[in-house]
Amino acid sequence: MNNLSAQSSALYSKYFLTTDHFQKMVAAGIFDDTEHIELIEGELISMVPINPPHAGKTDRLARLFFRAIKQVALIRIQGPILLNEHSELQPDLAILRPRPDFYETSHPGPPDILLLVEVSNTTAKYDRTVKIPLYAQAGIPEVWLIDLLKARVEVYLQPQADGYRQVLFPNNQESLTLSQLPEVSIPLAELWN
Repeated sequence: MNNLSAQSSALYSKYFLTTDHFQKMVAAGIFDDTEHIELIEGELISMVPINPPHAGKTDRLARLFFRAIKQVALIRIQGPILLNEHSELQPDLAILRPRPDFYETSHPGPPDILLLVEVSNTTAKYDRTVKIPLYAQAGIPEVWLIDLLKARVEVYLQPQADGYRQVLFPNNQESLTLSQLPEVSIPLAELWN
């Protein structure tokens, strides 16, 4: 490292946004309603626009969950969740513990989340290497990655600080039972047909 680089490293450091800063920016109208921006580890990340296959698969999955869950949990579609002070993400689908205010007073955090689902058409690598490890660090008990290009579901269980201990690749003809809601089962064949 040259002398100038050493001096600038000592003088400057990155400023990481907090979720409070991010929410104030959103409330102030800094971002256009059509922008899909997430706060990941203090940095603003512009996400890929949602294309029709992605949106359609998310809607199909939401319908399956609405039918199966009924009143035992809340379903949030592409809404914000707070993982920590520096990360506010918008997974495609979240299954949440019921709360009387329906999360109108604050976004759900890790203790509120039973399952997160990411639907991926072009971002599977990013979801696996960035988002899913963050979910594990936050202690999210179960995450599904719906990989549209490979036409498969990946199930992540047993979160630890360094990742999920168990990863399952169920057959597309199986039904998946949620680890936190054993009374809820989703037939994967209906997701792919």
